[in-house]
Parts: sequence; structure tokens; C-alpha cells
Amino acid sequence: MTADLAALPEVAQLMARLCEIPSVSRNEQQMAALVRERLAGLGMSVDEDDAATVIPAGCGNIVGRWPGTVPGTPIVFCAHLDTVPQDGPIEVVLDDDGFLTNRHPTILGGDNKSAVAAMLVALGRIHADGVPHAGIEVLFTPCEEISLRGATAFDPSRLAGAMCFVFDHSGPLGGIVTAGPSHRLITATFRGLSAHAGLAVEEGRNAIQAAAAAIARMPQGRIDPQTTANVGVIDGGVANNVVPDRCRVVMEARSLDDAALATQVTAMLDALTWAATEHDCDVEVDVRAQYHAFSLSDDDPPVAMATRALSACGFTPHHVRSGGGSDAAALIHSGFPAVNLCNDMIAIHTAGEKIAVATLEGMVDVILALVSEAKGEA
Repeated sequence: MTADLAALPEVAQLMARLCEIPSVSRNEQQMAALVRERLAGLGMSVDEDDAATVIPAGCGNIVGRWPGTVPGTPIVFCAHLDTVPQDGPIEVVLDDDGFLTNRHPTILGGDNKSAVAAMLVALGRIHADGVPHAGIEVLFTPCEEISLRGATAFDPSRLAGAMCFVFDHSGPLGGIVTAGPSHRLITATFRGLSAHAGLAVEEGRNAIQAAAAAIARMPQGRIDPQTTANVGVIDGGVANNVVPDRCRVVMEARSLDDAALATQVTAMLDALTWAATEHDCDVEVDVRAQYHAFSLSDDDPPVAMATRALSACGFTPHHVRSGGGSDAAALIHSGFPAVNLCNDMIAIHTAGEKIAVATLEGMVDVILALVSEAKGEA
């Protein structure tokens, strides 16, 4: 660790260490080992489900638990251990403005290692200072970045807590995510007929051309204030001199409004079918629900408790409508009360990703305030 990082608060030092541990989805083993060791060192009971084999992933869902020492509402904190793929090494540095970032042109990994670090440091303070609490659990999930697979596979009946707080959304501290979208993953495989591109091109049926026509026809991008669609992956063909007989296209659509989502998915399917017919190809389409829309109000217990805790820390609570997914959405769909809180990650999933040291300290404060708010609650 460089001298400038060694002088930083504990939470910033820990995050820097975590970010430099590779943990791309399905390869979270090293992060999981560190988390299990830290939780056991704090005297927590630690267990892990079988998600590693079910998904598969680099680890299962890890739960650490302390029974309550005073009356109140037991609560849960959740963060994910995986990151999106990185295009190079991660070497955390401190910039002149007090932000942690990566020296190299790839992700930092603050999504979601900022939350992992804040939770572990907060737990360490509670343990060291003997802070009374009504019961605390932490849930660390794998494969969140690939459609919330860890949290979706998790059985929340394993938890003793009454509600969960997730820290996994960009935006200033104080933001409370009260609405999130439904998400559909669409995979289309066009099948045509191969032929020599110079000697018998007329005999071929070009699957890539059919896919391109479909993509050009379908609505994409920002469809309306609540709905987006994107074509993310195209692959096909084997050589420049062969008419391609196969092309796979991976797309998505998401919306806060399920009716609008259904309309968008139908438009995308219609474009795929039209293009296959126009170019004399077959097309196989798979549509899968990845997660489901939710809406929370001021009266929902996790929102109310988060509002009080944020206010106690001097932040201004405000509601956020998100177009992204989080483990909170999977827990809510499973019937477990949860809310996702903003933790001011900037430019996540990009080479410009960064987070302020002050933000990390603020997250620790919010976690401790939530623990305090839960005391005496029933």
C-alpha cells in the first residue's frame, strides 16, 4: 500500500485492498475467503448456502450473524462480492480531490466493494466498542452483476432479521431507492445457410444480415422516462469468405411500468420475426425475466428507518427512481422487506470510476445510525 493510502481512514484502506482482489462474477472465491475470515474474527456465526453450485458461482451467499443484546428490530445489511469484468489491473490511488480511483484504465470495483468495506469496518467498531444492538446480520452475495443471481437463489427464511439495507446505487448519500424496474433478457439466434462468399454467395442466407436488419428496425435506447432497451452482444460468422449461417444477438429491456415493458418486448420480438422472414432465415428467441419491478412508500419500514438514520447523520433523505437492478429487488420479490440506499459511487463500470474517501466514512456513519435506530423498535 502506498504512503498516501496508508494515511487514510480504515474504511478507505480496506476498500483499496478489496478492490485489488479480482472478483469478476463467478470468480468471487478470494473475496469470499476474506469476508468469512473477517466475520469469524468478529465472533459472528457464519454460514453459506449452496448457490456456488446452483448458479454456479465462486461462492455461495454468505451470512454473518450476531444475536441481539438489547430489545428492538434485528436488521440485515447486504452487499455483493462480484464485479463486472476488468480490462486490466486494479491499482488504487488517491487523486488530488480526495477520490479513490484506479491508476489503470479499467474499473475500480467500488461497485460494490465500497459497501463491503463500510459494512466490515462498521461491524469492527460495534465489536470493539461493545455497542448494544437488536441483532445484526450481514449478507454477502455472488453474481449480482449477472442479473442478481446470488440474491435470487438465496432463501431469505435463513435470516432472523426483519428488514434489509443494501448500499448499491450511484447518487449522493441520502438517496433512497423507492422504485426499480422489471428486466427482460432476450437472446435471439438467427440461422441461415452457409456458402462460399466468392463462388456461391447467392446460395447463402446471411444470418448476420438478418440480425442487423432486426436491430435496425427495433426501438432502442431511452424509450420513455421509465423504459430502456439495449442490444449488448452480437456474435456470428467464422470467416470473411463464408456466408455466416448463425448469428446470436443478446438484448435487454427494462421498465418501471410492466405494461410498457410488455409493449417494448413485443416490439423487439416483432422486429426479430420480421427480419428472419425478410432474409429467409430461422430465428430462435429466448425471453427470460431477470428481476421484477417494485415500488416503496414512506411508510414501508425499511424506508422509514433509513430516513431517520440518514437524517441523524446530517444527510437529506430523498427518493430515487432507478433504472438499475440490485439485490434489494431480488429480496423484495422473495417477500423480504429491503431497501437500496445510494452510496455515491461515480461512473461505475467504467475506467473513470471513483469514490470519495468522505463518502466511505459517511456510509460507515449511516450503518451505525441504522443499528442505533433499530434499538427499541418493535
